[in-house]
Amino acid sequence: MLTEIRIDGLGVISTATAQFHEGLTVLTGETGAGKTMVVTSLHLLSGARADAGRVRVGQAKAVVEGRFVTDEVNDAARAAVAEVLEAAGAEADEDGSIIAVRTVNSDGRSRAHLGGRGVPAAVLADFSAKLLTVHGQNDQLRLQRPEQQRHALDQFAGESVGALLRRYRTARRAWLDARTELLERTARSRELALEADRLKHSLTEIDGIAPEPGEDERLVAEIRRLSDLDSLREAAAAAHEALTGAADNPGDGAGALDLLGGARARLDSADDPALAALAPRLGEAVAVVVDLAAELSGYLSELPSDPGALDQLLTRQAELKTLTRKYAPDIDGVIAWADEARLRLDSLDVSEEALSALAAEVDAAAEKVREAARKLSAARAKAAGKLAKAVSTELTGLAMGKAALDVRVRTMTAGPGDSAPLDLDGATVHAGSHGVDEVEFRLAAHSGAQSLPLSKSASGGELSRVMLALEVVLAGSDHGTTMVFDEVDAGVGGRAAVEIGKRLARLARTHQVIVVTHLPQVAAFADTHLVVNKSDDGKGKVDSGVRTLTDDERVVELARMLAGLDDTETGRAHAEELLETARAERVAA
Repeated sequence: MLTEIRIDGLGVISTATAQFHEGLTVLTGETGAGKTMVVTSLHLLSGARADAGRVRVGQAKAVVEGRFVTDEVNDAARAAVAEVLEAAGAEADEDGSIIAVRTVNSDGRSRAHLGGRGVPAAVLADFSAKLLTVHGQNDQLRLQRPEQQRHALDQFAGESVGALLRRYRTARRAWLDARTELLERTARSRELALEADRLKHSLTEIDGIAPEPGEDERLVAEIRRLSDLDSLREAAAAAHEALTGAADNPGDGAGALDLLGGARARLDSADDPALAALAPRLGEAVAVVVDLAAELSGYLSELPSDPGALDQLLTRQAELKTLTRKYAPDIDGVIAWADEARLRLDSLDVSEEALSALAAEVDAAAEKVREAARKLSAARAKAAGKLAKAVSTELTGLAMGKAALDVRVRTMTAGPGDSAPLDLDGATVHAGSHGVDEVEFRLAAHSGAQSLPLSKSASGGELSRVMLALEVVLAGSDHGTTMVFDEVDAGVGGRAAVEIGKRLARLARTHQVIVVTHLPQVAAFADTHLVVNKSDDGKGKVDSGVRTLTDDERVVELARMLAGLDDTETGRAHAEELLETARAERVAA
């Protein structure tokens, strides 16, 4: 529910604040006073496109701030609002209310804030969509569009259509994916066959060389080692000889092992405890030298003795480089490319058998779509009759005599080059994202009259009442939300205006209803009456403000609306009578 709105620098309004309450609130005022700016501000809070032309002349920006509470809305709407707030990092105030702000600069740029956080306008739209519905005169025109009529029918049907629509969309997505793949393979069969040949040739080349992970790096190290083979063998042999002595010429000198052994023997033969204590340490040194000598001997034995080993490694390295030049910077990348190529090759099966199997998959998926579409259409057709009856009943109550709404559901025929043609019961239909149906609202103006599409049969006043009747019928699932009507009573008067007031008052039992009206018959039903006043300083500067009327002030305002009779006793008496009649009508209802 909307509890308060503040407007700064919007149109003729310099600064205005309005408090809103439960029930029915009406906004009245003279033409040009700024009533439309109040509705415009609510549109901005709903995430509508910002228009720099709405910024008050001479001001840098327009600011609209609204305060909402969610105590009265249903659980689903409250949960949806909480989800939007959490995703945006926004927070409610200490009293639980939520503040939404929209700023429009004179250069056309706009900003939005929700719960103290800057957010995109789309987030503001998601938030307000759960709490606020604004119906302007453009919405009446949108009611003539087939997609809006289908949406209204689906909203009325609720989950009986919603669940079937979700099932249809799942089946449709699978069918379109399979169909797209079949069309692509069929149209690109030659191109795909050439790609498959290239992949096979590349994989044959890679498999013939059979690279191993990390092999290119290992080869570099091994080639470097073999390139220094003579110096490595000389260094290892000299070190081994220093440890063990010259094996082929013992007279050239003793090795480290012999010298260490002699030193230990002398210590062992000494009769001094201090020298004897050093003997074990010499034994440890002997053990270390023995180990080193063994490792050096093993290293020398493993050095290649074949002079052609280096050539073999260089040849292998050249083979690997042919792969890294073509497929990847290193051998690990080549192996990864080959793995991906095998997967791609498996998916490029363009044989007749593969195409036949895929065509069968498409047919099976299409049958699931047909089944889902039939059930969805049947559910819509059933709901259409109920919606037509309910709205027609409301129209009777809105002083439209024997007018009746006819809701028709029929399949959409697929056109040339249709993106989703589906064979259904002997016809080719368009399987759109909302089903195969198109919905049309038709109005019979009186008993026995031929029903015609709304765009051809309904006047402006009748269209307003059809929209109001729809809102009354559809209102059951949106308990507690705010509904705003901008001159929904346009083009009507007399008894029809009284009936519109009664319906709005009845709608206000379960919703917060805000109505901009020029009809006293409607304004008389209000729980709260706001007036938009316009003042002129005589220098061409016009300003407007919003205030709540007392009971006495309401009489004066209603008298003004009754053809400007606010300064006459007759006009005021008429206004008082109108208020008493409205109160009696509300009690009787």
